[in-house]
Amino acid sequence: MHLVEKHGERRRALKSKLLNLEVSDDAFFKTQRELALLPRNSSPVRVRNRCSITGRARGYFGKFGVSRLTLREFALKGLLPGVTKASW
Repeated sequence: MHLVEKHGERRRALKSKLLNLEVSDDAFFKTQRELALLPRNSSPVRVRNRCSITGRARGYFGKFGVSRLTLREFALKGLLPGVTKASW
């Protein structure tokens, strides 16, 4: 997230310049090259939700900010208010 914030304004400016249809070919390729030279992880598309405890990327529960495994551990220990084990 840090790189997205750091390079966000520059990335937006270059993207808007690329979308301008009146740009010459040389300017287009130069702008495209400048955009490619920015760090790869500065793109907001690459930001991934991760568990705040383990760092796991898969099985993320956004409401709690943790992965499914951590959520299960916390629920069984009674650390999550209002969450109970299902039984029928």
